[in-house]
Amino acid sequence: MEVILLERVENLGQMGDVVKVKSGYARNFLLPQKKALRANDDNKKVFENQRAELEARNLERKKEAEQAASKIDGSSFVIIRQSSELGVLYGSVSTRDIAEAASESGVQLERAQVRLDKPLKALGVFPVRVVLHPEVDVKINVNIARSEDEAERQARGENVLARPEDQAAEEETEAAEAAPEFFDEGAGAAVESSDEEQEKTEQ
Repeated sequence: MEVILLERVENLGQMGDVVKVKSGYARNFLLPQKKALRANDDNKKVFENQRAELEARNLERKKEAEQAASKIDGSSFVIIRQSSELGVLYGSVSTRDIAEAASESGVQLERAQVRLDKPLKALGVFPVRVVLHPEVDVKINVNIARSEDEAERQARGENVLARPEDQAAEEETEAAEAAPEFFDEGAGAAVESSDEEQEKTEQ
C-alpha cells in the first residue's frame, strides 16, 4: 500500500513523502495514529492544502520535545527486580516497566516512546533510547538492581555480583602484578650503583 507521510517516520521517510508499506502496518499503525494518509489523488490534494498547518504543528511539537529532552537527557531510573546469583532476572524489564519507573520519578513517558531492541534480562545499568518526537530523541539510563543499595553501588560503577572474597582476590592479583615492576626497577638501580663503585675501585 502507498501512503503519504504526515510527519517524519523513522526508517521510512519525511513529511510529504509517498512511500510503499505493508498493508497491515498502514492499517494498524500509520493510518490510525494519523501519521499517514492513503496515497490517492484526493488525499494528495488534502495534504497539499494542509501542508502549511501540518508543518507549523510539527514545529511546535518539536520545540516542546526539545524542551523536555533538555530535562531528561542522561537521567537515570531505578527498577528493582529479583534475580539469580548470576544476575539473570526472573522475568524481564519491558518498555512498559521503564515508562512506569520514569512516571514514578515525575517524568511522563509513554511506552511507545521507549525503544528497546530486546527486553532487558539482567542486572546492570543500560542506556535506553527515548523518542520524544520524530526528530528528537534522548538517552536515559535504566539501573536494574535487587535493592536501592545495589542500585546506588551500580551507579558508582561497582560490580554488585562480585563476592567480597572475589574482590579481595582481585586486589591481591593486581598487587602481585604491580610488584615485579617495582622490584625490577630497584634491582636495576642496585646493579648500576654496584657498577659505579667497581669503576671507582679500579681507578
